[in-house]
Amino acid sequence: MPVSPDSTSSSDPARRNQIIDRIERDSGVPDLAEILANRLAPTDLQSLLLEIYSRRAKKREPKVLLEDHVSNRFTRPSASSPRRLLEWDRIAFSLLPKVFQPIELSPVCPLGTVSVLSPISQDWTVSTSRNTEVVAGSTNVLAIECAVRRREQRSFFSGKADPVHLASSHRLLRGQKFGVGPGTRQHFRVFTLRSAGRDPGNLLFETKTLGLHIGFYLPALRKFLGTTIAIRVTISDLGSKTARPKVRSVVEKLHSAHKKVKIGIDQDRKQGRGYYGQLCFKIFATTSKGREHELVDGGDVNWTQKLLNNAKERLIISGCGSKRLCELFDAAVFPKNT
Repeated sequence: MPVSPDSTSSSDPARRNQIIDRIERDSGVPDLAEILANRLAPTDLQSLLLEIYSRRAKKREPKVLLEDHVSNRFTRPSASSPRRLLEWDRIAFSLLPKVFQPIELSPVCPLGTVSVLSPISQDWTVSTSRNTEVVAGSTNVLAIECAVRRREQRSFFSGKADPVHLASSHRLLRGQKFGVGPGTRQHFRVFTLRSAGRDPGNLLFETKTLGLHIGFYLPALRKFLGTTIAIRVTISDLGSKTARPKVRSVVEKLHSAHKKVKIGIDQDRKQGRGYYGQLCFKIFATTSKGREHELVDGGDVNWTQKLLNNAKERLIISGCGSKRLCELFDAAVFPKNT
């Protein structure tokens, strides 16, 4: 799923400042952090960090690797079944609408990919010594790729460029510390969709594309989970106190195509306000124990407007937490009935 819309910095600024002050005092280099952050060229900082980590690595012993592998929250293997994850990916990609192009992302992306585009702290990513960061939000990376592909079209500056629809299944690594417990990991797989296009007015792109995304997830989840699992969809019109006719039309069309799915308006939604723009949605499924879980989240964001410096650009993002889906709805408990 996208990086949590309600995310804030996971660190204590006051404590961090105390640590930086101590380091500068102990090293005898005043303003050390400012020098490294603002006075060194990115390539010079990269060379410095590479040399530092090279020297540290040479001092390590094999037994330390064993200890780190067990104790470091970033390095433990996933608790999810690879077979189950692959089965979900197989079903999802096989049912992907033809307008979507599947794409395999790099494990890393430009430094600031998450924090520059969205209101998320850089602390929630794992920055590298090569001025990149490990992908923490494939939503943001795909947004950049959408912007690149939109801009490369000859008709972009005339406002007639074709929409770009991308899909990816990618393992994310998050820097913030999650609660400890069985199956808790810092990394997890997410299946994501991105659709970028031009605003024709009257929420036409947003509503049509929102329907396209939801219309994909519902049959994919149904085929993966079977016919006995209850699935529910909520759509929120954040741009109005009451849902506008265009939004209600999306609900009606989806309900007509998926009669066994409960689809409704949720104007009381709080999560995602200030992150999404006009519209957002969630998809839930209920386990055999009667507990409902969120599986999919999505909506419109202004990231391609920022990237392309064009207020007419529109972007719909969505994601399904593959790890969450596969662990909550295990094949042994929920055999497919399709």
